[in-house]
Amino acid sequence: MSLAQRIARTGATIVATLGAAIGATSAPVMAQPAAPWPPVATFSILGYDPVTGEVGGAVQSRVFSVGNGVLWAEAGVGAAATQAIVDVSYGPQAITLLRQGMKPTDIVRQIWERDPDPRPADWTKQGRQFAVIDAKGNVAAFTGPKASEWAGDKQGKYCTAQGNILAGEEVVNAMVRAFEGTEGHLSLRLLAALEAGQQAGGDKRGMQSAAMLIVKKDAGVWLHNDVVLRLQVDDNPEPIRELRRLVEKAATQRRPRR
Repeated sequence: MSLAQRIARTGATIVATLGAAIGATSAPVMAQPAAPWPPVATFSILGYDPVTGEVGGAVQSRVFSVGNGVLWAEAGVGAAATQAIVDVSYGPQAITLLRQGMKPTDIVRQIWERDPDPRPADWTKQGRQFAVIDAKGNVAAFTGPKASEWAGDKQGKYCTAQGNILAGEEVVNAMVRAFEGTEGHLSLRLLAALEAGQQAGGDKRGMQSAAMLIVKKDAGVWLHNDVVLRLQVDDNPEPIRELRRLVEKAATQRRPRR
């Protein structure tokens, strides 16, 4: 074989090898998971105290730092919870509409109907779950048919409980009973609801984080502060227990209003 023939054969081998390698790297990749983000699978409660005028909510979930995307509130206006296949814009939208005087039932309907559903294939509005309470304790909630089971909501006197990926319906039922049957500051009533929900099975995946937000005009510490409590337990094997420690700590520092 001549030198030219040997060079040609070597070149052909190199081209074939490179072609095989390129073909291997350009092979179809595995399909991505259906959901682009983990659902905010959780249970939450919104509540109002007609004696003090405080309004707020509490939440627990098997996700990191659940308080960052679920609870929204404004003093003298109301509160909202956004979860499941969540669009966090529902929270600010709800507060804006509450400020305009719209009823919670109308807010829930309007926000969901106007949702453009930008990712119906992997983050559908049919899986949204959210709740609204106004500054007088009127409530409404929505649980989409594609929210991960078990999913649902339950309304009580001055409260609404909702959750998804739960052990069952008794979770939200127990939360409402606990809220209605507990006396004392709103923080203790919201906390009792979380504890009852967890005792009833809670999030099927377990526990990781919890949060609480309570507001009232000028009722926070320092000047012009509407935040009575803003507590977050971002990563803890027993987040509700830690939340109770913080709530009880806050209670020792709360001063009667003049």
